[in-house]
Formats: sequence, C-alpha cells, structure tokens
Amino acid sequence: MIGLFGGAFDPVHFGHLRPALEVFEALSLDEIRFIPLNQAPHKRQPALPAETRYRMLQSALGGQPGFVADRCEIDRGGVSWTVDTLTEKRQRLGASTPLALLLGSDAFAGLPAWRNWLEILEKAHIIVMKRPGGEIDESAFPKGYIQSRIVRDPRRLGEQPAGSIVQMEVTQLAISSSQIRQLLDQRRSVRYLVPETEAEALQEQWEATTR
Repeated sequence: MIGLFGGAFDPVHFGHLRPALEVFEALSLDEIRFIPLNQAPHKRQPALPAETRYRMLQSALGGQPGFVADRCEIDRGGVSWTVDTLTEKRQRLGASTPLALLLGSDAFAGLPAWRNWLEILEKAHIIVMKRPGGEIDESAFPKGYIQSRIVRDPRRLGEQPAGSIVQMEVTQLAISSSQIRQLLDQRRSVRYLVPETEAEALQEQWEATTR
C-alpha cells in the first residue's frame, strides 16, 4: 500500500515527519509520497517558491527509506486539487493498488468543503492522524457517512484499493510552518524544529526570498 501525504510544506518540519513515520511503520507501507502543492485552492499561498519547497523536502526525506518527494502537483501547475492528484495516481498505478491519503484531524474535519470530495474515497483510503485520545469532528459530514466507512483494524486497508477510513493515534508535535516562518522573519534559529539538513539552507533561502 502506498501512502500519499500532501500539503504546502512551507516549510516541512518534524510535525509533518514524525506522524508520517509512525503511520509508515505501523501499516508497513511500501512508501509514503510527500506531495507539495503548487498553488493553494482556498487559502494563503505558500511563502516559499514551489521549487524551493520541493528541494527542501527532498533534503529532509533523504535519510528515510520509503519516504519519497513527489512533484506531481508542481509539474501539473495551476491550483492543486486533491481529487485531481488521486485521479493521476490511479492512472499511473492502476485501479487495484491500495492507496491511502494521510490527513490530519483538522484537515479531515473540513473534507466536505473540498472539491469533488465524495470522489476521494472512491480513489483512496483515508488515514486520519489524530492526537492520542482525540475525536474526529463529524459535524460537516452527512449523517452516518463516516461510520459506514470506518475500519477498526488498519491492516485491512490493504485488502481493497480504496473506500475506507481509519483513525490512527500519532505523536503530534506543537510545531507549525507559520511558527517557523515567524522565527525566520525575526532572524532566529529554527534548529531542532526542522531536519538539520534543512535548517541552514532554509535560513539562507528565506533571507533571499524576503529581501
């Protein structure tokens, strides 16, 4: 089974990487493809250029087997819609390959506002990464929709290519990309918030971008 983890990664940090690693190991995934968006649909656009975010993502993932930086949304250009990315992956990987979309609990709660969201579970499973003891917010979903899709045993996801939702408790670090950008604006160190291979290059790139 292949995991797909999309986001701005503006920049990528340990708050992205640690939960993904826990999912990767717990489910024995073949790989997780980290997909930096090109252009955000409904929110502030990334501060760092797409190519910069991609290069830093490559650097951050470099030492972890099974972690892959995937530039499909950057190469496609325009607004990055998750349903389009899943359609592309299905065309490339075939209809029978199990795919799992990794979402944080906040992102999942807003899923019904996404473009063609009902198609997403037709093309992939969803793994909701939540803090220990946390609950999924179902208020925006049609009544009974989530419960009809929930799978209690994550190992069952590999039995079908798509269509199920599983909740996984992961370590959630209180780190955000906005916090990192604020530190960079203040010319303060981001060491120990991002991988060591990324920290120095990020500092230099931020100064060049915001000059």
